[in-house]
Amino acid sequence: MKILIVEDERNLSDSIVTYLGTEKYLCEQAFTYADARMKINVYEYDCILLDLMLPGGNGLSLLRDIRKRRNPVGIIIISAKDSLDDKVKGLEIGADDYLSKPFHLAELSMRIYAVIRRKKFYANNIIESNGITIDLLEKSVAIGNVAVTLTKSEYELLLFFISNKERVISKSAMAEHLSGEMADMLDNYDFVYTHIKNLKAKLTAAGCNDCIRNVYGMGYKWIEH
Repeated sequence: MKILIVEDERNLSDSIVTYLGTEKYLCEQAFTYADARMKINVYEYDCILLDLMLPGGNGLSLLRDIRKRRNPVGIIIISAKDSLDDKVKGLEIGADDYLSKPFHLAELSMRIYAVIRRKKFYANNIIESNGITIDLLEKSVAIGNVAVTLTKSEYELLLFFISNKERVISKSAMAEHLSGEMADMLDNYDFVYTHIKNLKAKLTAAGCNDCIRNVYGMGYKWIEH
């Protein structure tokens, strides 16, 4: 899952990146209003952590712009402004949660998890598709009684497919999901094909066949049987 941290306090932002990295999140950073707006307009994220006081602009203005564009991304406001009016205003405009500074990183991580679970998986901790069971808390995958060991990229790819089932996903979209803004600097997306091939092989070996189909010239899609 890909997180954008919009926070001008670099030490705090770096601490969040380090902690969420241990939780297997892919994190990107924006330290100004302009940088955040550019990244949100260009890339897709599963959740945005949004500070209200930013160099060059206000976080609430950015939030309002995101929702005007009908972008459904999960948004958690992280701010030292903890008045009731600030919280109500942020939630009214379209934030999914509000966390006042200072906060514990473990709590932030669980709030991110809750927002993503609610947005993408209908508030379920357990996801099932084609006989595959995914435990989002444990980050484990099983088919029947057979545990399937996946790499971080394979696990993220599986969730990406299931959350977009029956939709064609381009290689570029998968590359961005797995690599973030670094995908723009890649010469090709061969690594995406490698991850898909390995994921398909592991699912097939555990008894799940023909879930991921190639749509010639367009990309891949998850087929629900």
